[in-house]
Amino acid sequence: MIMTVRGAVDRKEIGKSLVHEHILVDFSSAEEQIVIDDNLRNDIVEVMLPYLVEIKELGYNSFFECTPKYVGRDVKILRILSEKTGLNIITNTGFYGAGEDKHVPKKYRQLSPEDFAEMWINEWKNSIEDGIKPGFIKTAVNPGPLNDIDEKLIRASAFAHLETGLTVACHTGEKQCALEVAKIFEEEKVDLSALIIVHSDAIEDFDVHLELLDRGAFLEYDSVGARPIEYHLNLIERVIKEGFIDRILISHDAGWFTVGKPKESQNIRPYTDISYKLIPKLVERNIGEDIINRLLVDNPGEAFDIRVRRR
Repeated sequence: MIMTVRGAVDRKEIGKSLVHEHILVDFSSAEEQIVIDDNLRNDIVEVMLPYLVEIKELGYNSFFECTPKYVGRDVKILRILSEKTGLNIITNTGFYGAGEDKHVPKKYRQLSPEDFAEMWINEWKNSIEDGIKPGFIKTAVNPGPLNDIDEKLIRASAFAHLETGLTVACHTGEKQCALEVAKIFEEEKVDLSALIIVHSDAIEDFDVHLELLDRGAFLEYDSVGARPIEYHLNLIERVIKEGFIDRILISHDAGWFTVGKPKESQNIRPYTDISYKLIPKLVERNIGEDIINRLLVDNPGEAFDIRVRRR
């Protein structure tokens, strides 16, 4: 199954999906997060609703919202938007360690991996609020060797997966931290099919892509439209040639209503470059509907299906 902000659905019902997008973000530290009241919530819904209506009209059924707690997560907004559009919107549990760990509250930094995991397991068992449950675990690490907090967050993610079956999407974008994250999952006896390496398209060494794919992880090429379209076309063609297309996820990492900026000055990037730019180019290169369907429907269903995956 897949857990949405309006409840569980069968994975066969998620249809065409965008696996890494944002409705809102707040990049201030965990201690400085802006409280989202009803007025701000209404502004965010007003600004973001047309962008979601547009992708619904393009045939998308599901939208994975990747903003974690202490980076602006507001599940009430997500449920309102889901009800207004009919989209399956999926939120997350977990903590975000990138940005030098400023989104991990200082009061929690001495906790053990088991303590972190328990907080996230509690959101799965008892809901985040108002009965809204997470559909995956979102975490993040800094580039290079994992620091102490990052390592604890990754072990906690592995522990929480083994308890909940929630897939872990980990922000990396750099080869050393990505490989270290995968190694910790293997040490904790979690099959790498439970791990999505977020921002894999930022890892320049394609041999690292192949290593992670061969070990079983999902790779997320999630900056479509932020780079020249040829970049992602070439990546996808290389993965097809190597036989790993069943492990690739694509998205835009777009949206981003920035909390703290007036609604009139928001600069929102639409969620449409896959539909308007990437897919036509894939078709031009004789990449068929079966591959496109796998990228947008089959692979998301497989990646986010809630089940425990042990080594």
